[in-house]
Amino acid sequence: MLFRQLFDASSWTYSYLLADPASGDAVLIDSVFEQHLRDAALIRELGLTLRYTLETHAHADHVTGAWLMREALGSAIVVSSATGARGADRYVADGDRIELGAFSLEVRATPGHTNGCVTYVAADHTLAFTGDALLVRGAGRTDFQEGDPRLLYRSVHDKLFTLPPECLLYPGHDYSGRTVTTVREEKAFNPRLGGEAREEDFVGFMNNLGLPHPRQIDVAVPANLRCGQPAADQGLPARPTWGPVVYTHGGIWEIDALWVAEHRAELQILDVRAPGELAGELGHIEGARSIPLDALRDRVAELAADPPVVAVCQSGVRSAQAARILEASGRSKVANLAGGMIRWHELGLPVAGGLAG
Repeated sequence: MLFRQLFDASSWTYSYLLADPASGDAVLIDSVFEQHLRDAALIRELGLTLRYTLETHAHADHVTGAWLMREALGSAIVVSSATGARGADRYVADGDRIELGAFSLEVRATPGHTNGCVTYVAADHTLAFTGDALLVRGAGRTDFQEGDPRLLYRSVHDKLFTLPPECLLYPGHDYSGRTVTTVREEKAFNPRLGGEAREEDFVGFMNNLGLPHPRQIDVAVPANLRCGQPAADQGLPARPTWGPVVYTHGGIWEIDALWVAEHRAELQILDVRAPGELAGELGHIEGARSIPLDALRDRVAELAADPPVVAVCQSGVRSAQAARILEASGRSKVANLAGGMIRWHELGLPVAGGLAG
């Protein structure tokens, strides 16, 4: 199975992309609204078909990206029937299965953090995605959203600690950089639930955490009960509208050479290669401005505020850095020419001499 663990630093959230390599079918667990472009880029770059977005529960610390993924990629939204969420495509309960090519995930109800918490367990019991029910050396809070420490204690002991000792457990969050644990470790070392801890010990611990409510709770919970669909007054993640730009998993906006060739008169073409390269076999784009990458930070002001800037180099690597430099300078209409002059040349697009100085 293809596996990627993704992270949102602002909410300390882990998202998980799983895919069947043979079919390319994929699921994304606990997506984050603000990371939609990043995650969609990864799915596209890996050539996957996102079949489902899965939620472990209705989150209080971030808004899910499930609705955005459905709008962009056609994936079905899957939530627990106990969440009370509206707008999902499939509601699951304990014992249900999510099929993913040759693989499947079993749904185990693990309420206690919220009523709608579920854990997704691989059919061979080698790994499980516990959301906020069980964290690495911790457990989800039980002081809001129908939280119940007694119920959570039983969920963990009956549904998770009964998995094989070497089963890998992937949490919904971690605040100390820990990425994975095992059933054996948590049964032995979890300070809230492991060792000889009994139900009354866990209840006493959880009832005295004394933590403030998550800062996003008033926004996140209502939005997640809509499966992430924005409210009428809520904006969508920023996406340039000046051209068919594509966001890469590496964090770069790119644009196709054919579109650039058809719209050269509406763009500023910035060639960031060294002057000696401009007369090489790849040529250069007519009307392009030459500013070598090494000098770009000092010469950004030479570029007009409009029209949009398309950065170009030999392969698209140096120009990707140029695009970052331009964005850091405050410019929003910037893209990297995908594939650079190599791609331009492969397509047989016109080249000319005489760069603008």
